[in-house]
Formats: sequence, structure tokens, C-alpha cells
Amino acid sequence: MFVMGDVHGQIDRTTAALRRAGLIDAAGCWAGGAATLWFMGDYFDRGPDGIAAVDLVRRLQAEAAAAGGRVGALLGNHDVLILAARRFGDQPSGGPGGTFLASWRQNGGEAGDLARLDEERVAWLRALPAMALDGDWLLAHADATFYQVYGRSIGAVNRSIRALLRGDNAADWDLLLDYFSQRRAFQDVERGPARAERFLALYGGRRFVHGHTPIGKLTGQRPESVNGPHVYAGGLVTDVDAGMYLGGRGFVAELPPLAKG
Repeated sequence: MFVMGDVHGQIDRTTAALRRAGLIDAAGCWAGGAATLWFMGDYFDRGPDGIAAVDLVRRLQAEAAAAGGRVGALLGNHDVLILAARRFGDQPSGGPGGTFLASWRQNGGEAGDLARLDEERVAWLRALPAMALDGDWLLAHADATFYQVYGRSIGAVNRSIRALLRGDNAADWDLLLDYFSQRRAFQDVERGPARAERFLALYGGRRFVHGHTPIGKLTGQRPESVNGPHVYAGGLVTDVDAGMYLGGRGFVAELPPLAKG
């Protein structure tokens, strides 16, 4: 199974990383055969073309399925943020800008993305799962435990957040965005492994993989030197956010099957 961290509109670095991994060809078409690839969310903001990133993922989903492979995609906080900016505009919010639209702009929103975010793309984004279980790997965008507020199973979490994104309750959207500001739940050397164990016990899986927090912010590495995933919390948690918007080259992580026992 392959995993691609936060894209943030960095379409050129994303396609380059996918080519290096052998998952797309020189024309940008699926070349992964029966492989599984997950995108971890945050397709928008802080980069030049989030719409191109969404369109790439959607196209690869269709091409992979036709070839016997599979491309999954998770919901990230910046995806919620642009949806909120589109739906609520200048309505007040608790974000840094004071309104949904201003907060999106302050978080790196690109005007061209919002202008081209049509109903078809909106429907695709709203349907994305917030969490997934693939084999022994639990996947979610954020290195945070707030997901349990929305449900005590993966299915319940996904149903709750999808319903929220179909609704017009601005306070609910604002609260979700506030929860998504959380991160580093598993970084503490002493408490992190125990928190990861409880999170995995609740939602399933033997290892947890996330994006959301650039690896360099956990390790102190310069983004340009990050070339692979960061495994921590006693080996239970893997961060795959290469920090491409900070200058990271980007990579696709291959998650190995876990040994039994």
C-alpha cells in the first residue's frame, strides 16, 4: 500500500513524487496496476493549484479502478476550510480572520481554487471519508484524537462529518475546523505510545498513519531534507506529510504489510 501526504496545491511536486514511485507514467496516467494508493487530504491552499490536485486524484481513482488497483482519498482540514469559505463567505467564524472567507485566505487560500470549485468537485469533497482502515493500517489526516467526538467507530465518524458538511450549521463547521487545529497528539515520548494504543484500540488497526503536521516540525529537519516517512510513538504512528508547501521535495511512502503476532 502506498500513501501520499498533504498536497496543498503542489501539483508539480505531487506528480513528480508519483512518477518516482512508479504509480503514474510520464503522461500522468495510472501505472500502478493493482496497487493501492491513499491520499491523506489537504489538496488545497498554500500552493498554486488545488483544483488540479483534486482533478488528478479523481482521474487516478477511475484509472486505477479500471486497472484493478485502488486510489483512496481522505478529507483534510484545508478541504473543509475551502468548503466553508464557499458556503458561508463573510459570516463570522472563530478562525484567525474573523470570518470563514478571511480565515481561508489567511491560511493560504488561492482565489483561483475557490472560483473553480464547482458543484461536482464540492460533492466529491463532501463525500470523502475522514478516516479509513486498510488492512492493519488506520488512516486519518490529522495527528489528533478529536475524531472520537464524532463517533466511536470509523463508520460513525465518517457519517457524522459527511452529514455536517451537507448541513448549513455554521457553528458546527466552525467547531470542526477548531478541532482540526489540533495536532501532535502522539509526539510526547512518554505519553504518545499509550495514546496511540488507545486510539488504535478504539478504531482498529495495528499502526496509525497521518499527514497534517509536516515531518520537519516533529523532527527539526529542514523540509528539503525530508525524503521519507517519520515513524514514532514506539513504532505505532507514521507521519507522511513531506511539507511540500514549505519546500519539501515530496515522496510517496510504501507501507509494508505488518508481520503477524
